[in-house]
Amino acid sequence: MTLKTSFVVQPVEMHPNRLRPARQELAQSEFGALKKAEALAARLPGAAALKVVAADETGELEGVTILGQFGNIPDDFAETLQGG
Repeated sequence: MTLKTSFVVQPVEMHPNRLRPARQELAQSEFGALKKAEALAARLPGAAALKVVAADETGELEGVTILGQFGNIPDDFAETLQGG
């Protein structure tokens, strides 16, 4: 099984009175994800940069690592990445 690493930015927006994830954006590198998350958090409530490792053939997640968090992130954000 071949693993593929991707870097993703997870913006967070306010919906009506609670923080919730917005549409994810891909980044080219770890550095790019961190810079993009930091920039988004300047105009949104918050954003996180993520490293996602998944099986190339099936897309099955092997692991998600939070590289950095900027601004306001939901309290349960890390738990939701682990599936519960």
